[in-house]
Amino acid sequence: MKRILSVIFFCFITFTHQGWAAAAAPDIKADSYLLVDFHSGVQLAEKNPDKRIEPASITKLMTAYVIYQELEKGSISLEDKVLISEKAWKMEGSRMFVEAGKKVPLNRMIKGLIVQSGNDAAIALAEHISGNETAFVAKMNQTAKDMGLNSTHFSNPTGWPDPDHYTTARDIVTLTRHVIREYPEQYKLHSLKEYSYNGIKQYNRNKLLWRDPTVDGVKTGHTESAGYCLVASAARNDMRLISVILGAENEKARADYSQELLEFGFRLYETHKLYDKGSVLADARVWKGNKSTVPAGIMEDFYVTVEKGHYNQLKGLMELDGSLDAPIKRGDVVGTAIIKDGDTIVNQVPLLALDAVDPGGFWSKVTDSVKKLFN
Repeated sequence: MKRILSVIFFCFITFTHQGWAAAAAPDIKADSYLLVDFHSGVQLAEKNPDKRIEPASITKLMTAYVIYQELEKGSISLEDKVLISEKAWKMEGSRMFVEAGKKVPLNRMIKGLIVQSGNDAAIALAEHISGNETAFVAKMNQTAKDMGLNSTHFSNPTGWPDPDHYTTARDIVTLTRHVIREYPEQYKLHSLKEYSYNGIKQYNRNKLLWRDPTVDGVKTGHTESAGYCLVASAARNDMRLISVILGAENEKARADYSQELLEFGFRLYETHKLYDKGSVLADARVWKGNKSTVPAGIMEDFYVTVEKGHYNQLKGLMELDGSLDAPIKRGDVVGTAIIKDGDTIVNQVPLLALDAVDPGGFWSKVTDSVKKLFN
C-alpha cells in the first residue's frame, strides 16, 4: 500500500495545462476560442476549445513545423532549389505565384508559405521533402501524434477543405507552443508583414502585426466552411500569450476578437518564473537501495500564471510516495506537487526523480524491509 508523506511548502509551482481564470472573459462571438499563457500553459479564457473544427490555412503551421524539423535534421537545406510541379502551380486559393517547371530557393518558398500563405508553396515543399504530398501528410500526422494532438488529423498540407481534415483550438495552441519554443529563429518569419515574389507584393493577413508591436505571429486561415480564423501571439514584460479564434464572421472580427483576448490576459494576469529546470524541491525516501533518498523535482523550467494580486496568496503541498523501493530511474514519478489557493486545489504536477537509485545489498534490503514495516 502506498504511503503518502505530505509537506507544506511556501514556494509556488506552475498551473501547467490547467485553467484558473476567475475574471470574466470578453464576449466573443466565434465558434471556438482559447487564450493560454505560453510559458505556464495556463488556460485563461475559452469557448469550445475541444470542438472539432476545420483549420483552413492554420494547417500551414504544421506544414512549417515539419519543414523546420527536416532543416534541423539536415535532410534539406535553405539553399535547396525546389522544383515547381504542375500540381503545385495549379493550386487554387492563396498563392505565392510560382511557375511550373521553375526551381525556387527553399528559403524563398518558406517565406511564401508563411507570409503569403501560398498553397502552391505548401504543395511544392511537401513534394520536395517527401517525394509526394501523401508521404508528407503522413509525416504531418505522425508529428501530430508524437505531440499528443489527439483531436487532429491532416489530409493535406494546405488546409484545403476535406471531411477528414480537422483539429481543435487546444491542439492549435499546443502546436504553436512547440513552434515558438523549439524553433525561435524560424518563428521570426511569422512576424514578417509582407513578402514579394515574381514581382508581386503580398501582405501578411494577420492584421495585428500592424496594430500591436508586441504581436509577432502566428497564422491566419479562412475558407467558406471554416470561417475566419487566427492564431496570434504577443510578448510583453517576459509574459507571452497565445490566442486562437476559430469561426469568426469576417477578417476584421477575427483580429478584433484576438486583440480583446490578448488585452484581457495581459491586463488581468501575470506570469512568474519560479524554478529553473533541474531544481530539487524535496528528497524522497527510497527503500532497499544503495542510497536512502533521491532528489525530487522538475526537469523543465517552472512558471506560474496567476490573476494579479493572487501570487502571494498561494501555497503548496508536496506529497511524496513513502513506499518507494529501488531501483528508481531518473524521471520516475516519486510524488506530486499540489498548489492551493485557500482550501481549493488549483493544480497538481508530478515530482520526478532527478537521479537513479540502484538496488542495495542483501543487508540493506533486509534492514529496510523491517524499517519499512514500522515507518
